[in-house]
Amino acid sequence: MLASITGLFGEPWALTLLKVIAVFAVVMPMVAYAVVAERRISAWIQDRIGPNRVGIPFTNIKLLGLGQPLADGIKSLVKEDLTPAHVRKAFYWMAPALVLVPSIVVLAVVPFGSMLGAQKMVIADLDVGILFTFGIVSLGVYGIVLAGYASNSKYPFLGSIRATAQMISYEIAMGMAVVPVFMLVGDLNLGAVIDYQASGAWLVFKQPIAFAIFLIAIFAETNRLPFDLPESETELVAGYNTEYSSMRFALFFMGEYAAMIAGSALMVVLFCGGWTLPLGDFFNTPAESLGQGLLHIAVFIAKTMVFLGLMIWVRWMLPRFRYDQLMNIGWKRFLPASLANIILTAIVLWVLHS
Repeated sequence: MLASITGLFGEPWALTLLKVIAVFAVVMPMVAYAVVAERRISAWIQDRIGPNRVGIPFTNIKLLGLGQPLADGIKSLVKEDLTPAHVRKAFYWMAPALVLVPSIVVLAVVPFGSMLGAQKMVIADLDVGILFTFGIVSLGVYGIVLAGYASNSKYPFLGSIRATAQMISYEIAMGMAVVPVFMLVGDLNLGAVIDYQASGAWLVFKQPIAFAIFLIAIFAETNRLPFDLPESETELVAGYNTEYSSMRFALFFMGEYAAMIAGSALMVVLFCGGWTLPLGDFFNTPAESLGQGLLHIAVFIAKTMVFLGLMIWVRWMLPRFRYDQLMNIGWKRFLPASLANIILTAIVLWVLHS
């Protein structure tokens, strides 16, 4: 029996399945506690306390409110799952899954570590990883459009139209921002991008313009302040998810935070060295031991959490843009800047290699 189990986990599909389970086991708690972090950070900024009471049930152990995600999850599950009579039911039910799933699938091509034994710490090591990423990310807008259309209500519909225009505008700038990165690396594989940074400086120092454009575009792509026009409460009640309740509303919520984690992970891979640190070969070379491999994974998660914290902090520090300002920034500022950065990078590379 033991030999058969050992042989089973030696199969490629079994190892891939194990990686998928491990990624889910890390990402889903990160989604849950990102919500807690958001509520605590916002309370700190606004001089409030925030959630600090939910701990272990039937005891007086509070755990600083770390049991809040469990309470929120149970609340979402037991609330009445109401489907309004006026909605287009098939699309209405489909939309929340279409928002959540792309954010999770993107993580399949993100290298979250170097090696554990003989296994690369990436679920799918694609040679066109970044193209896969942008292709999957662009699917998220379909869920939002379907939510607004299926709700058959004016505020969700306006929110979905805003989301479509916003994502199209900033996806172009975000995609063009990474072109200079791959001009320098010479490879579309995300693992190759990390290897390039491990042998030299992080790309945030070589491509600061691309880094700034990509970072701000991630805020727009995830509908975070100051780009939360698709769900601005002061204008559209709650935007595209106005007609949703119970677990379907929770799926939208989970999709937003999963997209934040995926965007933060991409920032780490493309510009901040992935699992590497400029502290010697121990942090810059693929792992040769279990401890080194686990430490590389911990470094990657820590970097991702830094960007996640930045996205949460910005939400509670900056006001929302007007819609005309949002469009002007995307088309009249970021698009020309990203084009100019591509041309400048091409000229520098031509001079260096001529």
